[in-house]
Amino acid sequence: MSVKLLGPAEIRDLAELLDVTPTKKLGQNFVIDGNTVRKIVKVARVEAGDSVVEIGPGLGSLSLGIVEAGASLVAVEIDGRLAAQLPVTFAQMAPEATLTVIHEDAMKIMELPDEPTRLVANLPYNVSVPVLLHFMEHFPSIRSGVVMVQAEVGHRLAAEPGSKIYGGPSAKAAWYGKWRIAGTVSRQVFWPVPNVDSVLVGFELDAQQPGDEALRRRTFDIIDGAFGQRRKMLRQALSDLCGSSAAATELLERAGIDPTLRGEQLNIAQFVSIANAS
Repeated sequence: MSVKLLGPAEIRDLAELLDVTPTKKLGQNFVIDGNTVRKIVKVARVEAGDSVVEIGPGLGSLSLGIVEAGASLVAVEIDGRLAAQLPVTFAQMAPEATLTVIHEDAMKIMELPDEPTRLVANLPYNVSVPVLLHFMEHFPSIRSGVVMVQAEVGHRLAAEPGSKIYGGPSAKAAWYGKWRIAGTVSRQVFWPVPNVDSVLVGFELDAQQPGDEALRRRTFDIIDGAFGQRRKMLRQALSDLCGSSAAATELLERAGIDPTLRGEQLNIAQFVSIANAS
């Protein structure tokens, strides 16, 4: 498919046309480098015929790279000006592409057309983890993808048990599948240039998550309790959730978990064991 990607001049012209000033509130940092766009699409393994969902397409830099690979695209955009402009940009830059734009807050959306199987996005730094978990929970057709996020957030998502940065987001992400750091991104490929580093996080989701929605909610409650006081032993950290330290100890022993461990030492399977025992 013949597609022209956006460069720095086109990005700035579009922003001026729409009177868009990138805002910190919406986490808007637009990608202005075509090589970076193609790298993200390649790492995400987007192929012809794929149905891809993109969160926060902005001015369309990554969007055009996705359809260049032959995929159809569902783009979820909260900014009305950007949502209205994207089809116009596509008509000029990728007239043969299949595009559906949904003007809505990604944190509130509950339905998507076409049951997309991949998620590819440059996520707003301020809501990246909640948005990801929302999409994992509500759109089980998504099987894999790549997101560009703040480096600190990305390393936390991909962290393994026992690491200093392993926490609630790491454990909750692991409920859905495997996460990895898939590359780094220079600050200079963004406009405006952010004051933080970025990484690509790749994920492959399990065909079968371990249990039903009730079990997921119990597991996530336990994860929240364990990391709410992460320096405390589990029997203390879960005492509020269980009603007392003694009740927490009993639950943990029933699940086969040492009550003197800390949350950062447990993998997702162990958190699920506690939830199953509750």
